[in-house]
Amino acid sequence: MSRLTRRQFSGLAAAGAGTLALPAIVRAQPRKLKVGVLLPRSGSLAFIGQSCQMGADIAPALLREMLGVEVELMNADIESSVDVARSRAEKLVDEGAQLLMGAFDSGPTAAIAQVAEQRKVPLVVNIAAAPQITEQGFKYTFRNFPSAGELIRNGLALTRDLFQATSTAPRSAVMMHVNDTFGLSMAKGIAAIMPRLDYLPFKIVDTIAYDRDARDLSVEVAKAKATQADFVMLVSRLNDAIMMVRELVKQRWSPQAVLSPGSPGMYEAQFFKALGNRYSDYCISNVPWYNPNAPLSKRVQAQMAKQFPQEKMMFHSLNVGFTFEAMLIAADAYKRAGSTDGTQLAEALRKTEIKDHMMVGGPISFDAKGQNTKIASACIQNRDGLPMVVLPKDAAQAAPVYPAPAWAQRR
Repeated sequence: MSRLTRRQFSGLAAAGAGTLALPAIVRAQPRKLKVGVLLPRSGSLAFIGQSCQMGADIAPALLREMLGVEVELMNADIESSVDVARSRAEKLVDEGAQLLMGAFDSGPTAAIAQVAEQRKVPLVVNIAAAPQITEQGFKYTFRNFPSAGELIRNGLALTRDLFQATSTAPRSAVMMHVNDTFGLSMAKGIAAIMPRLDYLPFKIVDTIAYDRDARDLSVEVAKAKATQADFVMLVSRLNDAIMMVRELVKQRWSPQAVLSPGSPGMYEAQFFKALGNRYSDYCISNVPWYNPNAPLSKRVQAQMAKQFPQEKMMFHSLNVGFTFEAMLIAADAYKRAGSTDGTQLAEALRKTEIKDHMMVGGPISFDAKGQNTKIASACIQNRDGLPMVVLPKDAAQAAPVYPAPAWAQRR
């Protein structure tokens, strides 16, 4: 071999050092974001949890296409249990989850938020309304869903709009609510807010709580029927909403409406399947909803049709929409942070500003508490076996009907 000059040796050494350094730089760059998806895919909330799961399942392909971001799902079933949710969240973090997403139910979500705070791993909440989730000073929890207070204010305002649109003025309502974390938060909020609203024509004559896992609601419905209230204000889940309507029919009580000021259940596919058009129709849910005309809604709907051709978006729009948006928020923050470090991801999440989204409301962003305060609601009424927007008028697919026909008068 010929001898190398000092200059040649120095040049080769520098080039070699650069070559050796390159793999280290590549290794330092995260290749994908590992998201721990926590949902109740079994237990009393199984149908809704499975509906949310579809929103997570369609996300990786769309986020790769939209943002050039790779997302790996680490799925866990929380079994509709607070204790299981906490242990599954800890297990996912131990197994490498860099961000947590979930969990639909407020109680389990609050438990997961505590784990996220302790382990310094961000939690993006898809659906859960209990106020305490963002009222405890957590730095790693971000909620893209209204708090119970916002749900109530939006829901009661739409109730006023419903009565104005149908030129009616019911005088009384009986409130029936599930006694879990969400239901109790809603009941407490309604009791606090209602006395301050002078634009509502009705009064709540009684409040009746019931167990989410109850197998019989005959006593509760009989008590509500005895009030002779004009309509039922219902804060429910899916299974109990089905049971409630069946019991109303059985006891031959036809209130003017079964109306939810902001809870799930009555717009779900299983509600229609279990009750048929005759008994599922005319139920009303004032809830956050998707904008079917938004460009992102169309992309999500197309991807859902591709992966789940047997399902219809309209029956899953709230669950799929907010779950997909939670995944979008996570991927957007990861892309901007350029890191999977929990502290850096949380900092990126605080600076979120997503204008191209699918749920009704303003751009997605978070206040100092980690709460998105720009989400709106729509009045959804079941008509001909489909959940349809009836208010606000500029988004309506049909005109609202109030009062509803009596059970015996329906086809």
